[in-house]
Amino acid sequence: MALPKQSDDFPAWYQQVVKGAELAENSLARGSMVIRPYGYALWEAIQSGVDRRIKRTGHSNVYFPLLIPQSLLDKEADHVEGFAPQVAVVTHGGGSKLEEPLIIRPTSETIIWATYAKWIQSYRDLPLLYNQWANVVRWEMRTRLFLRTSEFLWQEGHTAHETADEAIAEARMILLDVYRETVEEDFAIPVLAGRKTESERFPGAIETLAIEALMRDGKALQAGTSHYLGQNFAKAYGVQFLGRDGQQDFPYATSWGVSTRLVGGLIMAHGDDKGLKLPPRLAPFQVVIVPIYRDEQKGTVLEAVKRISDSLGDVRVKIDDREEHRPGYKFNEWELKGVPVRLEIGPRDLEAGQVMAYRRDTGEKSAVPLTSLPSAVPDLLADIHRSLFQSALEFRSEHTFAPGSYAELTDLLSSGSGFVQGGWCGSPECEDKVKDQTKATIRVLPLDSEAQEGHCVVCGSPAIELATWAQSY
Repeated sequence: MALPKQSDDFPAWYQQVVKGAELAENSLARGSMVIRPYGYALWEAIQSGVDRRIKRTGHSNVYFPLLIPQSLLDKEADHVEGFAPQVAVVTHGGGSKLEEPLIIRPTSETIIWATYAKWIQSYRDLPLLYNQWANVVRWEMRTRLFLRTSEFLWQEGHTAHETADEAIAEARMILLDVYRETVEEDFAIPVLAGRKTESERFPGAIETLAIEALMRDGKALQAGTSHYLGQNFAKAYGVQFLGRDGQQDFPYATSWGVSTRLVGGLIMAHGDDKGLKLPPRLAPFQVVIVPIYRDEQKGTVLEAVKRISDSLGDVRVKIDDREEHRPGYKFNEWELKGVPVRLEIGPRDLEAGQVMAYRRDTGEKSAVPLTSLPSAVPDLLADIHRSLFQSALEFRSEHTFAPGSYAELTDLLSSGSGFVQGGWCGSPECEDKVKDQTKATIRVLPLDSEAQEGHCVVCGSPAIELATWAQSY
């Protein structure tokens, strides 16, 4: 299928890639999506990497209910106010009106902390280090597959700690050792890690930390968030513990999550005018083998293809032996679906003792001896992974700017040029002024606040932070 060019219409390109690569499609309920097998295989690979790292840090998986009594949500005022426009409410069940409406979870802090009240009595019960994989519903007005849907899949961690220092360290560890490591190592996407401004924090959070990735159209994507919640939820839900000093105290909380929007980020960070470019560590198929033959050569070629596939061991291989499609059709399809390596083999290749290997990232094709394949293919996949990360890193560097004036700042941001960094005085008025004029927001502030020299690029007052602005998804 012919795709729109990224440079002509990036949103249309994105939609066509999601459809053409058979990742997902719109469902019958407004704003919901059906994730197709190829797209869900990507999500499973993402889940695997995130879940492995979460468990490595000592967390366990749990599951909490989808439906939350409205009275629980009402107990935490800031939380309610932040999610009120997006909340979906169940008012009837079993043919009758419910005595109390039930909220379809937009996130689970409320039901989890109401439950923690029964689980936490003493400092000996802490910390609680729990995570759940679930779906949530947020009634979005403008939806786009994977990036913003009314229902989406995610993981949400919810932890309780004896001290503020422990909780703050937890929030940072999740951001850096789980989320940043996953996105940079598995996705081959470089990210900026930092703090959110007060206006961009999660409802009810004292501090929100985030990683931000740059997409090929110059917009930012929030790729993961980790929140330090202080004692807000513990106080709202009456969660107390007997401390080491014999006094009652409220535990300190964190919550954190990544979602299926990461699939959208994967598409937009690496894709080109031919479609997806999947990093080998996440690709459902790392190698596709396309046999080329005439009828009388079929048996010989397919036998060789089977031997080649078996020789590749743990490499995820797809043999495309469909007879209803010509090789050229298959080449285009697997380019669109972003398979990292394509191996082409026909009678002449067998006679020469080789296959032709095509790498999706660069479009280069080369002959590889059959005897070398078991080692050459893993080496090639590793090189493709490094190449994708380096390409994304270079793109980010080329699209990160340091404007010398407010006019230059707004020109860069209005055109969606990428990350724009400059001094900020800390004033919400300056933050709002930029947002109103350019639709861009401060994506992150430095993770560790340091003295900032110079002046605010917005108002000229002394700067206290280095801010990174961008338009975003």
